[in-house]
Amino acid sequence: MFFAINIGASGAAASMGISYGAGVVKKRVALLLCGAAVFLGAWLGGGEVVKTIGSGIVPSETFTNAIALIVLASAALSLFLANTFGIPLSTSEVAVGSVVGAGIVYQSVILGNILWIALFWLLTPFAAFIIAILAIKILKIKTIKGLVEKPKFIPILSILVVFMGLFEAFSAGMNNVANAVGPLVAASIISKGDGIFWGGLAVAAGAIILGHKVIETNGKKITDLRLEEGCIISGTGASIVTAASVFGIPVPLTQITTSSIIGIGFAKHGLSVLKKDIVVQLLTVWIVSPVLSMVISYTIIQLVIVRNVYPIIMIIGALISVFGVRSLMKRPISKTNVTETNVPKEF
Repeated sequence: MFFAINIGASGAAASMGISYGAGVVKKRVALLLCGAAVFLGAWLGGGEVVKTIGSGIVPSETFTNAIALIVLASAALSLFLANTFGIPLSTSEVAVGSVVGAGIVYQSVILGNILWIALFWLLTPFAAFIIAILAIKILKIKTIKGLVEKPKFIPILSILVVFMGLFEAFSAGMNNVANAVGPLVAASIISKGDGIFWGGLAVAAGAIILGHKVIETNGKKITDLRLEEGCIISGTGASIVTAASVFGIPVPLTQITTSSIIGIGFAKHGLSVLKKDIVVQLLTVWIVSPVLSMVISYTIIQLVIVRNVYPIIMIIGALISVFGVRSLMKRPISKTNVTETNVPKEF
């Protein structure tokens, strides 16, 4: 439940950031609306993703009480590390990575399902990027641009951006609640129905109680976006995540939303957006984060449950090698000092 509260605070509250940043709704109202939409999304449509997290990546028999606790702790630690660096991170990626780590220990990973999920992780942000570019191109058409820029169209856009924000929060509930309760359901600690209900309440509570700073940050960061661009971002993310949730596939809402924002920037400013350091940093963390949670989960299970230290020694050795090579690559190569006595004067 603590993990679910943090999911609500860090992710779900961001869905209403555009509406709040544009001054369409007040902060408290935005958070209350977000909490209600997240709960409804979890309650009405969260079952399929819970099933995937609980038994679609590894068999449900893999989960004991201890394994479920380790998986959740590993995901939470990975999320904390990403928040420390200020990088938007998908709870779906760290949750799946943690479950895979447990599956590797017991050699029970369902490889076909993992490859299918990984494919969606690659395709959905790319699809959001392309859709955002196409949408901006359409908005630049003279007739449409003239219609959107009319003052009387602003109230319609304001209502639409709130609706899209609620749609995005709803999709977050469908997809993200499973990350917190899936391992508990698999370990038979709680039933699927109860897990979805209480998990949905916890995510909603996180959005309402702890979402103030997140929505403030997101609101300030996106105030330079137009209302119609905000509709594109929220609508694209919500549509993709809802479709994935229906098929029980955990997908990275944060990455999808961020990719939409990058797509809008690309349509406006060209390749210069893709050259920014933050874009490279985001791509790096998206790749590293599920691996990090997988390694943490695997390591803790080996030490605490299996009581086997040899794989840990290998991991430490690999880390030392990686950081050692990285350190050598960063060191400047000093030029060899050549004295006059060693070189003929004609040279």
